[in-house]
Formats: sequence, C-alpha cells, structure tokens
Amino acid sequence: MRQAALWWQGERFKAALLSLLILGVILGVWHLATMPKSAPVASLTPEQIEYLKLMGKDPGAAGGGEDASGFPTLAQMGRTVAGHLSSPFYDNGPNDKGIGLQLGYSLGRVALGYLIAALVAIPLGFLIGMSPLVYRALDPFIQVLKPISPLAWMPLALYTIKDSAISGIFVIFICSVWPMLINTAFGVAGVRRDWLNVARTLEVSPWRKAFEVILPAAAPTILTGMRISMGIAWLVIVAAEMLVGGTGVGYFVWNEWNNLSLPNVIFAILVIGVVGMLLDAMFARLQKAVTYVE
Repeated sequence: MRQAALWWQGERFKAALLSLLILGVILGVWHLATMPKSAPVASLTPEQIEYLKLMGKDPGAAGGGEDASGFPTLAQMGRTVAGHLSSPFYDNGPNDKGIGLQLGYSLGRVALGYLIAALVAIPLGFLIGMSPLVYRALDPFIQVLKPISPLAWMPLALYTIKDSAISGIFVIFICSVWPMLINTAFGVAGVRRDWLNVARTLEVSPWRKAFEVILPAAAPTILTGMRISMGIAWLVIVAAEMLVGGTGVGYFVWNEWNNLSLPNVIFAILVIGVVGMLLDAMFARLQKAVTYVE
C-alpha cells in the first residue's frame, strides 16, 4: 500500500513538472512572438497603420522597434492582470465594472439557470428511467429539442420574456437540462435488477426505494450529467452575455474588444478558463465522493 501511494505521488509530481514545462514553452513562444521588431513604416500595410492608430500607437514608433502586430507582451499582460486583481470589485458605471463584479453576475445567472434545470431534469429523469412507457412517449421530444443550439433560443426568449437577464437564465436552463435528464434516466434504468428485486421482496415503499436504493446506485451517472451540464452552461453564458449585453464576463469581453483593449480581452479569457476549470474540479470531487469502488 505504501509503495502504491509513493508511486502515485511520484506520478503526480512528474505530471506537475510536465505542466510547468509546457507553460514555460507557451510563455517563451509568446515572448518571442511579441518581441520588438525594427521595421520601417513603409513596410507596414495600410491596415496595420490604421490598426496602430486605433490602438493609440504611433506607426512611426512601431517602425522604430515596437511590436507592430499590436499583440500584448508578457509585461503588458502582467500589468493588466495586476491592475484587475488589485481592484476587482470597483463600480464606475454601467460600462466600467471590475472583473469580480462581472464574474459574480455571470456565476449568479449560471447558478440560477442550472438549479432550475436540475429541479426539472433529475425528477423527470427518474420518471423516464423507471417507466419505459414514459421514455417512449418523451423520447421524440427530447431527440428534437436536444440538438438545438442554446443561442438559437435567445431571440425567442427575448421576444417572449422581454428581459435580457432572465433570457440569459433561460438559455442556461435550456442548455443544462438535457445532459442531466439523459444521464439521470440512463443511471436509473441501469440500476441492478438484483437490488430492485430485494427491495420488492422486502416490500420497501416507492419513496424509500428511490432514495435508498436507486439514487445511491445512479448517483455517479447523475453527477456525470451534472458535470457536463455545468461545463456547457459556463460555455454558453459567455456567448449569451455578448448578445444581451449589460453585465457579466461575456459582456466584459465584448466591451473590451469594442474598446480595442486586447490585454483585457485576453485576461478575461484566462479568467473564464480558470473559473471553468474550478467548476469542473468541484463536480469531479463530488463525482468521486459518490462513486462506489468494489
């Protein structure tokens, strides 16, 4: 047992070293790609000159040794990250809020839409998994609605709900419900017949059978669906907020792009990725906690 634990720790250490090495290579390539290049102004295309002017840079200075591509250097990104993290919750008006506030708006929308989806999908998935008749009746509707892109619902939501914030929550709901519903039904239908037969022999009530026999057995599959749904929800909310505007990390990305602030856009992309990774890690731990290992 001790040797197995030491081997596992060694493998994790090697994986961490490899991850750091890959990160170092990425940062090195970034640094080399954004190193100042000496190039005469005459060699710049009209589009590059116009872009530099829009970015507030002097094309003549770019020809004298600055990076003409406009892509931020590591030093610029470091200053951007430090600036945002030093004051993440400031509020200077509708179009000037800290990344912490924007992230809070997005997480709130995701949490509400996801919770509503769970309240609908898990009980309905239990019903579908336990009743072949209900499964056959609802399967055509599921197969038609499941492939529809969540953003395709946005115009209809905006027209009927007439509120951008609630429309975003609806989009989260509609994209989160299907993985949870399908995985819950699959997990419930896959419970061992022996366990159900024992419960029937002991004359266990339906509610007790659902909570003490079926739910523990199907929990890993249900958590898998919830994990997939959370990943999709976090993916979709960014695009939805770009469309509806107002607040949220998606709107922050779009607003900073309109301001031609590429460092802020890249910073927001990194924040989205880190938060998505943390959400996935949380569900992975929950999934591991309910998985029975024989």
